[in-house]
Amino acid sequence: MADPRATRADYRVFRQITTRWMDNDVYGHMNNVVHYSLFDTAVNGWLIEGGLLDPKTSDSFGLVVETGCKYFAEMGFPDTVHAGLRIGHLGSTSVRFEIGLFRNHEPAASAEGFFVHVYVDRTTRRPSAISGRRRSAFDALMT
Repeated sequence: MADPRATRADYRVFRQITTRWMDNDVYGHMNNVVHYSLFDTAVNGWLIEGGLLDPKTSDSFGLVVETGCKYFAEMGFPDTVHAGLRIGHLGSTSVRFEIGLFRNHEPAASAEGFFVHVYVDRTTRRPSAISGRRRSAFDALMT
């Protein structure tokens, strides 16, 4: 049977994130809630560094409306996590970010997750169209 996990080739860009001592739980591996923090760090770090989001001043931003994770292998401190990013779906006001977490230099994902963001206007909190540079950057990450 083929390994169901994604490989690094399945993702468009990567962000490196160092684990912390506090990420381990009493069982000696990374607690499951940390995976979601890594997803959030990878997505928002990419958005901010790409000039697609300024948390304090952007006219619109994405709110998480759905999330999920599949766990395949353990990770923990002192591992280095390589978070692969891609876009699984791009709508007029929503985007599905898909994230693969790779332990150290392993070729297969230890965990795979997703966030669905709905973009909203900062003031009204009503859905806002994804356009311009943001849409172009998302298109470039499409699978």
